[in-house]
Amino acid sequence: MENRILADAYNLKKLVREAEALADEAIIAMARLKQAMLAARQNPAVEVHTGQRALVRLTEAESHALSMSTNLLRVHDELSKVARVHAGGDEGIPTTVPPSEVEIQSARQNTPEEQVIA
Repeated sequence: MENRILADAYNLKKLVREAEALADEAIIAMARLKQAMLAARQNPAVEVHTGQRALVRLTEAESHALSMSTNLLRVHDELSKVARVHAGGDEGIPTTVPPSEVEIQSARQNTPEEQVIA
């Protein structure tokens, strides 16, 4: 039974890291898209307001992606706690996520700017 627990733990560790990396890649892709959109809008033949709605929507998508990333950090933290209980023989370095990093998104959701956009 212990071998299965360790195998599951290693598989979960790999999958969590993969999910976190994909979330980061999505955020990077959106940042590149925003940069390209803003650069395209600086063309003198394009009116200054062109694409404003698309930029607002992209900013909302970025906020959701950051929220997803924060929730993945929470999942990682909870799985680390489970591992300490059920896979105690693991000699690896435990994952620690500072509470301040996990709670940032919760605090952000209560800002007036985000309530106006919603």
